[in-house]
Amino acid sequence: MSKTQKELAFLREMTVESEWTERFTEYLDKNFKFDKKQSILYVNAGAGNHALALREKLDDETEIYAVSDNEDLRSIAQAKGEAVKADIHFDTYLPEEKFDVVIADASFVKPYEINELLADIVEAAESQVAFFLPTKGSFGEIFSFLWETLLETDLLEKSENVERLIAEIPTIEDVAEEAGKLGLRKIEHSTGIEIFEFKNGAEFVSAPLVADFLLPVWLDFLTDEEQEKVSTKLAELVDAEDGNLSFRFSVKNTLFSGEK
Repeated sequence: MSKTQKELAFLREMTVESEWTERFTEYLDKNFKFDKKQSILYVNAGAGNHALALREKLDDETEIYAVSDNEDLRSIAQAKGEAVKADIHFDTYLPEEKFDVVIADASFVKPYEINELLADIVEAAESQVAFFLPTKGSFGEIFSFLWETLLETDLLEKSENVERLIAEIPTIEDVAEEAGKLGLRKIEHSTGIEIFEFKNGAEFVSAPLVADFLLPVWLDFLTDEEQEKVSTKLAELVDAEDGNLSFRFSVKNTLFSGEK
């Protein structure tokens, strides 16, 4: 049974931000340097953890405006900000003004929506842009099992959708080229490999990151009943393949930055 937006927001705050988002934001913190930081726009700020961490690290004169993905996430982020008296404005829409630096979390952005996000953040920037997302080669371990799962559940006629999922994940070159077309200059990128590990197949398919944020998007071409059947069989196949070993999948966490 699918969860409500409010339930997903609390799951994002309680588990997904620490298990998924922090992998990307820690990599940004290590590899991105602010040239100017009088004003920062943070797009797709989620439950606000990284925006609040930046607020604590940067000087008080730096203005931070954060855009959360929806109203429930914004409420959580705003409450946390008020609790620590952080001077951040959280909202759910992009402001009209421009900012010295624009940061964007594209880790959950659907591949066909990435170009639209890039256009928005480049347009909003005066000086610097930095954003991060999974790039080609991510999730390969999962997709290989998904194809077999569709075979085992008599859904092989829909296997072309798995091929589509693999093909849709953008290459580094494609993202950099699109950013350049939109006016970003001196584009740089670096990639860190993130490994996600689960004790067994059941733990893998029931983890909120997978069950509520990844699989529902990947399997949107199936009915709810088919999705449940595929999820159960996926766990069985993972265990049959790996035996007593844990299951791991990898993500190519790619950070892009450039100048306007």
